[in-house]
Amino acid sequence: MEKDREKKTDRHTFVVCAYKQSEYLETCVRSVLRQTIQSKVVMCTSTPNHHIETIAKKYRLKLYIREGESNIRDDWNFAISCADTPLVTIAHQDDIYHSRYVESMSDAFNARPDATVFFSGYRPVKNGIVSLDANCIIRAMLRAPMCVDGLAGIRFFKRLIFSLGNSVCCPTVTYAVDRVGKPVFTSSYKYNIDWDTFRKLAQLPGSFAYDPHALVGYRVHAGATSKQYIDNSGRFEEDKRMFTEIWGKTTAQMIMKFYTRAYDTYKD
Repeated sequence: MEKDREKKTDRHTFVVCAYKQSEYLETCVRSVLRQTIQSKVVMCTSTPNHHIETIAKKYRLKLYIREGESNIRDDWNFAISCADTPLVTIAHQDDIYHSRYVESMSDAFNARPDATVFFSGYRPVKNGIVSLDANCIIRAMLRAPMCVDGLAGIRFFKRLIFSLGNSVCCPTVTYAVDRVGKPVFTSSYKYNIDWDTFRKLAQLPGSFAYDPHALVGYRVHAGATSKQYIDNSGRFEEDKRMFTEIWGKTTAQMIMKFYTRAYDTYKD
């Protein structure tokens, strides 16, 4: 195991995107540092404060600060710009990465040199407990076509996995920046930036690299951005708009009657 931990890659960077004073930030940082294959790790923020600076110093991580008002799209694009490697993962401060995440991601890109992104399975983490709810299972089923070698590079099937919702958990994604181009995030959505971006990336040449194993613990808590958007109805309006773009107004209304059940993941 010690020999495994000595392995390194100079192709990949975790950019830990920190915001305000999350009590989960240090746990996230520890998880990306404790990989079986070590990669570069840096931090970035648009809300600099003593808490973030202290953790960056404690783990000897370079901290990049973005000037201007915080928003998801600009913060994520800034995060991408903080890396100088061809592969970049935006590590969300609340989440936990399995120790073999980098190893699996590296193997996947080696197996698929044309891949534009890598993503994996995940599990929700509520009150410190790893769970498996219906939403998680359904999203895994939607991603299933990407397990088939012959389908992972076909545009139709890449777009298909996003036709009934965002089946990919954003923190699980690693971007092959040279292939997807900069800026990565150009969406006009406030919450559904990831879903909209993934649909656009599905249009690009190249395949999706996917590991169905749960390599990320996606933390659900009261302060999470996803929950805040659901509570103020912002998520509902954006989801309806996305489905309307994909299916048209009438079908979108029918889908939303069932899709809103996915919001149960964020209930306390």
